[in-house]
Amino acid sequence: MLFNSIEFLFFFIIVFISYWLLNKDYKKQNILLLISSYVFYAWWDWRFLSLIIISSIIDFSVGKQMFNATSNKIRKNWLLVSLVANLGMLSVFKYYNFFAESFSDLMNLFGWQPNDLTLNIILPVGISFYTFQTLSYTIDIYRRQFEPTNDVISFFTYIAFFPQLVAGPIERASNLLPQMERSRTLKKEWFNEGILQILVGLFRKIVIADTLGAYVDVIYGDVSLHHSTTIILATFFYAFQIYFDFSGYSDIAIGTAKLLGFKFNQNFNIPYFSKSLTEFWRKWHMSLSYWLRDYLYISLGGNRKGIKITYRNLMLTMLLGGLWHGSSWNFIIWGGIHGLVLSIEKFLKSNHSLKLPTALGFLGYPITFAVVLFSWIFFRAQDLGSAFSAIERIFMFDFSVPYFGDVNLMTSSVIVLTMGVLFDFYLFNKRIHLEQFGAKFSIVKIAAISTVIIILINLFYSTSNNFIYFQF
Repeated sequence: MLFNSIEFLFFFIIVFISYWLLNKDYKKQNILLLISSYVFYAWWDWRFLSLIIISSIIDFSVGKQMFNATSNKIRKNWLLVSLVANLGMLSVFKYYNFFAESFSDLMNLFGWQPNDLTLNIILPVGISFYTFQTLSYTIDIYRRQFEPTNDVISFFTYIAFFPQLVAGPIERASNLLPQMERSRTLKKEWFNEGILQILVGLFRKIVIADTLGAYVDVIYGDVSLHHSTTIILATFFYAFQIYFDFSGYSDIAIGTAKLLGFKFNQNFNIPYFSKSLTEFWRKWHMSLSYWLRDYLYISLGGNRKGIKITYRNLMLTMLLGGLWHGSSWNFIIWGGIHGLVLSIEKFLKSNHSLKLPTALGFLGYPITFAVVLFSWIFFRAQDLGSAFSAIERIFMFDFSVPYFGDVNLMTSSVIVLTMGVLFDFYLFNKRIHLEQFGAKFSIVKIAAISTVIIILINLFYSTSNNFIYFQF
């Protein structure tokens, strides 16, 4: 059930009305949300509901056992149960075939051809997101930063909450669980902001991302057919396709949650307006970025054990962050590029005598964007060979007129991309977030803006596709 589908519209209307009819009893609301979330997920494949339920049972029990443990050793053992169970399921479903194929390729180099070791495994949608979400609960309890809940319904709802179940934001228990365990009210300003944020999210997805994606898919379908200018243009379009696609999903998730009385954390903050890659990762997919920082980078030692260990920790964090996105060497290299540049930035920052970051000034913006753009090649290419082929053709420096394909599609792409970038530049220049933007308007202005957005969405709806991050 896609956010950008008629099915979800009717589903949410039913949930919304039923939910607020129960507004005097948050426990009954949670039961409704839990059932609705399971229905929402079962719409994809009901068989994988068992994985969410198993994770919920394990971590609810582990949290209580860990909190009541009489020694650090027992607490650590219970944490290990949570890590093995959750990461074990994630590894089997997402990474088994990748490692089996990599092992076979390695053995082939030595002349041994093992039998086919891969399995016919379907990747459960959203498993990367809800695995990280439930792990944050047990890790925070282990660190004594959070106390376990006694409300099993609230906890199960926290894990399966449908607005962010499939592709985030990855909400910490410390933010979302307390909201699950208290009464909620339908606030007028939240309703206005939620509606506007949902419509902006749909606009970003359907009008901008899917329009750009139609061109990107043609070029990256076979990069060997195209020259430097065309591949650069397609990569440029992809950078904004994935941004508007994923930020659009986050907008819809945050807006939907707000209509139900929940406050999610911001997930994007105009990331392409960044003077460094470090700043980029403070603005891009923020819930994942901070998760990797707090639960992986810091657990590895962070920057507490010397500069060389800090570089190692940065590289490991970004390599594993790349692998989190997908079971492919493309994603590992993508993570490696980011890890390398982040390490270089930290080196330059720690050596004040160089003063290079300060000297760059405004040039930091295009340089950062160029690094991000280059790394997106590995993220978008179908495989490693295709990625290197795209890079090879770019460095042929054949700057002929790019392939435009359908003139109407190219014209639409330029128009909608310009609209999206100008809106983001307005937010950046005014130093406000999308939620703050919505709070500035009355219900009349919200209705007028919504009408325009709905008209534009309807004009482009026929090209609407799956959200990119559903594959992760």
